[in-house]
Amino acid sequence: MFSDADAAALYDLTNPWDAARYPSDAFYDDLVMAADAVLDVGCGTGSMLRHARESGHSGRLAGIDPDRAALERARRRTDVEWHEGTAADISWDREFDLATMTSNAFQCLVDDDELRASLTAIRTALRDGGRFAFETRHPQARAWEDWNPGNAGDVVDASGRALRVWHEVESVAGDVVTFTETTAEPDGAVLRVDRTSLRFLDVPTLNVFLAEAGLAVEEQYGDWFRGPVAGDSRVIVTIARRT
Repeated sequence: MFSDADAAALYDLTNPWDAARYPSDAFYDDLVMAADAVLDVGCGTGSMLRHARESGHSGRLAGIDPDRAALERARRRTDVEWHEGTAADISWDREFDLATMTSNAFQCLVDDDELRASLTAIRTALRDGGRFAFETRHPQARAWEDWNPGNAGDVVDASGRALRVWHEVESVAGDVVTFTETTAEPDGAVLRVDRTSLRFLDVPTLNVFLAEAGLAVEEQYGDWFRGPVAGDSRVIVTIARRT
């Protein structure tokens, strides 16, 4: 079988934090290194915060995530705070200059009540004038149409095991897409199937949720080079400030 720990290790292998290769990583690195206290919501294996500490960040760095296996990998670095929980579980009050949700983690907030509770908790954790930076896939790009077995990828994990990974959409209900990720051996023998639902919010709807939570949009981009949101944008990058 392919365990949770195996999945976390494979994620680190296939999604390395590398600002030289990925403009998204460079975008967040600039924000994190300029902030004294940073909270990464949905930190996963902690690669962004681990990299920040390795790069000389001397302030407070904290990550929170509900995935225990991912946190086990994150906790190999002991000079960063790691907490188990969801965005709505955040209980800090005005302790951070910056909160982040990277790697489209924001889209995991599917239900209206969950989204509102999460944004309220994130705002509460920010100091006056603190900022919340995150990205979400733009629904106009219909990224889920590429999630099918025909786009399977072949990878080799850290132990040298060959794997094949693919995604398959189960349903599209309004702005929520539910899909599976299958990890298999090269011959197709299935080792693991994970099911996920993601919400694809457009700009007006997204900004209403932020405003309701007391977060004012300060900057919003359609790419990682700070270009405007346009008709061909595949991403919505948002920086909102606590009001």
